[in-house]
Order: sequence, then structure tokens, then C-alpha cells
Amino acid sequence: MGAAGTPGTSTDGIAAERPQLLNVAYRLLGSLAEAEDAVQEAYARWYALPPARRDEIAAPGAWLSTVTGRICLDVLGSARSRRERYVGAWLPEPLPDRTEWDRGRRADHTDPADQMVLDESVTMAFLVVLESMTPAERVAFVLHDVFRYPFAEIAAVLGRTSAACKQLAASARRRVRLAEAPVAAAGQAQAVRHVKEAWETRNIAALVDLLDPAAVMTADGGGLAGAALRPIEGGALIAQYMVALADKAPGLELLERSVNGLPGLVAQRDGVVMTVASFEVVDGRVTRIWVVRNPEKLRPWAREA
Repeated sequence: MGAAGTPGTSTDGIAAERPQLLNVAYRLLGSLAEAEDAVQEAYARWYALPPARRDEIAAPGAWLSTVTGRICLDVLGSARSRRERYVGAWLPEPLPDRTEWDRGRRADHTDPADQMVLDESVTMAFLVVLESMTPAERVAFVLHDVFRYPFAEIAAVLGRTSAACKQLAASARRRVRLAEAPVAAAGQAQAVRHVKEAWETRNIAALVDLLDPAAVMTADGGGLAGAALRPIEGGALIAQYMVALADKAPGLELLERSVNGLPGLVAQRDGVVMTVASFEVVDGRVTRIWVVRNPEKLRPWAREA
């Protein structure tokens, strides 16, 4: 695709496309592991081409982007049946900010999480909205609205006309607008800090005051870690649930850390990350909490702890 660039057919040029492809694939799939697999498969298909065929491709980056998009579309199509078998709620994989864990360490560019650009298109709230879209809507919206690929090239990924892709992106855009909430990073950091303090002191009244009365908490344990199987609705119920968890979790340490680019909380015990929580804050009160406890989704955090 045009936005991916045309670095030529050298090994270095082809490898330089990897960060961009990972950024696209993570937003399409909501899973860093699946994104890495999709990009790996795209590269495998590239190198499986006869050398003469590769030489004929004028824009290898565009070719890789199109193939990655098609692979992600296939994965999204099969994901629905897999999600139906998933234990409890399914949430996207949270991403850490490496610089917060070791400010003196250089990024490890062999690690896919270090190649991820964290912006408003990767917040947990945004990724959750993407989950509500059809696979075709998600591909059209992410490629056009987030990465600015032209509809003519998106059509090659979806196997539809440019006009149809425009309609898909417009439909997805309406979903985003309906779910949009203003987020102020500074206000969110303060709210998250207060939630941490209230949780540590088992202060239910303070938690209730910090939570919107209609707040919703969604937890993802995947059947591999204890988590509420259904969303908990209502600030009072969430506060009671959080305090009950605190009483059952001796030795758990809460850290203020960025989660997908916004202030969040990380719970660890003996240096092992057990839980990562993302927040949506509106007018100073927490309206949504997304809690990921599935250890398979916390692998990017394991080395940080």
C-alpha cells in the first residue's frame, strides 16, 4: 500500500517495513501475538515468491501491507467462533510503555512491543470499540482513518469496490462516534492515582465517589486466572468487588503505569505482573475499567516486572 512506502527489494528495505506492519496488524487484531504471527506469515509469503516474481513487484512495502491486511481479515473472520468458546469476556492485549520500567535501558527493537506506536488509536477504549465492528468495517476503518491508506488500495485487501470500502469505513466511523468519550490524560492520571490509594486503604466510600454511578468493569481471565465472567455494572458494586479482591490479595503491589498510552494500574506479586487495568475517565470520574488477568495476554509485561 502507498502509505507503507517503497523501500526496494533489499533485505534491509523489506525488514524496515516490519514496525509499520506490526502497528497495522495490532490495531486490526487487538492481539500482539496474533499481529506478530500475521506479519511473520506475510514475510514468509514474500520469501516464498520466486526471485524473478519479487523483482517484478515495484512496491514491496505495498505488497506486504496488502498481504498482511488479508491475513488479518482471515484471522478476524475466524476469531468470532473462537471468542464464543472463550471463558468470560475477551479484551485486547494491553501494551506497556517500556520507558517507565527502565528509563536507562534502550528499547529492544527485536521485541514487537518496542516497535509499537502508542497513540489514541491504540487505547483500550478504542480497541474495544473496534471489537464491535465487522471484520470488513474494522479493516476499512483502521487502514483509512488511522493509517490513511487510500480506498483504492483498501479495496485490494477486502476484495470489494472502493465505494463499498468507503461505506464500510463510514459505518465504522459512526460506531466510534457513538462510543467516543473525552479523555484528558492529566485528569486520568489523578483519578487513577486516587483509585490506587482508595484500593490500598480498602476505602469503599472513596472508591464509590471516584466511580461513576453507571461505571462498568470488564475482566478478562480467559479461564486461566480468576476473573468475573460477566461485566460488573454500577460504581457501588465495583467498589465492593475491588475491596473484596484487596482482602484476598495479600502481598499484591499496585503500580501506576501507562497502559496502551494512558495512565493505568499494574498489580504484581513478587515481581510478577498479575493484572493490568485500563481506565476511561470522564469529568473526573471513572466510567469504564478493563482488567486483563489472562497470563497469555500479559507476556509483554513479564520482562518489565
